[in-house]
Amino acid sequence: MENENKKSNENINVVGVKVLEQNGINVDEIIKLLVYNASVEFTAYYYFTNLRMHCTGPEGESMKGIIEDARLEDLSHFESCLSRIYELGGLLPIDAQEFLRMSGCEFLQLPSPKRTDLKEILKKCLKAEQGAIVNWNRLCNLTIGRDPSTYDIAKDILKEEIEHESWFLELLYERPSGHMRRKYPGERPHTHKHSRSLNI
Repeated sequence: MENENKKSNENINVVGVKVLEQNGINVDEIIKLLVYNASVEFTAYYYFTNLRMHCTGPEGESMKGIIEDARLEDLSHFESCLSRIYELGGLLPIDAQEFLRMSGCEFLQLPSPKRTDLKEILKKCLKAEQGAIVNWNRLCNLTIGRDPSTYDIAKDILKEEIEHESWFLELLYERPSGHMRRKYPGERPHTHKHSRSLNI
């Protein structure tokens, strides 16, 4: 994929990319991380959809709303990456299976043997959010003060991922989180400006 990107951008003067390179940004590395993070967010959206459906019984019903908020915001995070990837001259993989595999999110499959084990579902959700925090923090550290556009997207997504982590910590360990329900599912208080998906 990197060779395809370079071939399609060889003879084009992209000032926005040149400025970043002058700022010391390795644009290819940023594109690679954005594509990877987009893969993780999209795959998490898929798996959270399945996990949410398996939250059963009265206790499970109360968890569905929280997983739904995280799920829809992960879709928005995926969408938030797309324009920046293309602005920088990047591309998503043509093969959807390759895109899903690169995420490494297979751990989000339903718990076994009991698919409706609520504690195990929450542990999987927590692990996904904690991995996302590490991924977005890395992108923040690489872009702060040198790539304001990518940094703005990454810091806003990071804020929402930290909120998601606190929700799942509260549910698993009864740790106060300051969690307040969103006004509506998929509200995206920090990333709504980066993605038009889910706009009501």
